[in-house]
Amino acid sequence: MSEVKISAEPRTEFGKGGARRTRRAGKVPAVLYGHGEKPKHIALPAREFAAAIRHGGANQLFAIEISDGTQALALPKAIQRDPIKDTFEHIDLLLVRRGEKVTVEVPVQLTGEPARDTLIVHERDTLSVTADATRLPEGFEVSIEGLEVGSQVTAADVRLPQGVELAADPEQILALVTQAPTAEQMAAEAGEEPTEEAEEEAGAEGPGAEAEAEGDNEGAPEQAAAQA
Repeated sequence: MSEVKISAEPRTEFGKGGARRTRRAGKVPAVLYGHGEKPKHIALPAREFAAAIRHGGANQLFAIEISDGTQALALPKAIQRDPIKDTFEHIDLLLVRRGEKVTVEVPVQLTGEPARDTLIVHERDTLSVTADATRLPEGFEVSIEGLEVGSQVTAADVRLPQGVELAADPEQILALVTQAPTAEQMAAEAGEEPTEEAEEEAGAEGPGAEAEAEGDNEGAPEQAAAQA
């Protein structure tokens, strides 16, 4: 992930009133801290910061040029958003150095189709790893192709690129493969009677229909019927 250059201004107004004025000016209140240095309050251009996060994700590395002549390399540590406007309210930025190892949460995406009549239960969608602050991965992919009921996807199943180390427990569960509910079970949970169409569909997918399908398509790979 390449770093994004962004300008910033020192912030002298604090409190809710000062923060509101900063946001009205099209900027986001932020604080820089780390490495034992005194926290520095700054304001970042809201549009540029939002565009960088959309492209690079929450672990985007920023090369910050402050108008007082100082520079900083930093990672977002905490981002506060307005839940209604979906705008950035405040940002905590952690100072880092080139070559320094940092621990971050990286998104995990499941790919492929599990075995038929199964359901994927997501336990976690991120994985904690340690890597060079300037070479952080954007995300990981894990295949669930053909997984049967009872299978698990754990942290140890994620293939990490060179230079990236697992910080989480290798046995940490990311996803579980369970039995997909039947039409009757879903109707009972919803407090409704199963429809004739649902019953017919469930019957068509029973053992007899499956055996017939296998007879008509001998040697063909099994089709997945449910996914996360």
